[in-house]
Amino acid sequence: MQLYLDSANLEHINHAASLGIISGVTTNPSLLAKEDPSVDVRDRIKEIYALVGGHLSVEVVSTDADGMLKEADEILSWFPEATIKIPMIPAGLTATRKLADQDIPVNMTLIFSPTQALAANNAGATYVSVFMGRLDDIAHNSVQVIEDTREIWDMQGLNSLILAASIRHPLHIQEAARAGADISTVPYKALMQSLKHPLTDKGLDAFLADYHKMQEEIAKLKA
Repeated sequence: MQLYLDSANLEHINHAASLGIISGVTTNPSLLAKEDPSVDVRDRIKEIYALVGGHLSVEVVSTDADGMLKEADEILSWFPEATIKIPMIPAGLTATRKLADQDIPVNMTLIFSPTQALAANNAGATYVSVFMGRLDDIAHNSVQVIEDTREIWDMQGLNSLILAASIRHPLHIQEAARAGADISTVPYKALMQSLKHPLTDKGLDAFLADYHKMQEEIAKLKA
């Protein structure tokens, strides 16, 4: 399962990229506004892409198909590598089909059920983003939704990549991978938490302590 970073924070993106474990970045208007409401979105997107390359989703804000397509054209005019991020609404399906017919990659977002994911796939979406955390928030089993979507994909031979989004903690990453998601897009905090374990720190401390003790003994013998 590939990992994307769900962020617009350049410091976080740069650090995650330096680890060599992420294959792309997803953004949305909320993430961009959170970092710096005054920043030029075009400049920030280009800076992010320069740090990571690979996949970079850029979200439209229109709710009608014509508006989405106009925004997509505008985004692609200054960032040809963009994956256009479109909400899972009827107008979004229309826009996705038209973009897919032009071989423009689309990340269909705000998906909460296998039937929505199926519709997104049939409209030509490259990625179908299933929101785990928000499903859990309303007492729905987000893992089951990913599993059911994966089962349909495998049975039907569908091509869209299943992207686990709205990741809240490391367990979500593990569950998404076990459920068959192709990609998980993860906030920086959850990604960093997923790399840590107290036994790793304890083991490293023990190794270093033993090494320094050995060096001390060698120094005594040479004295």
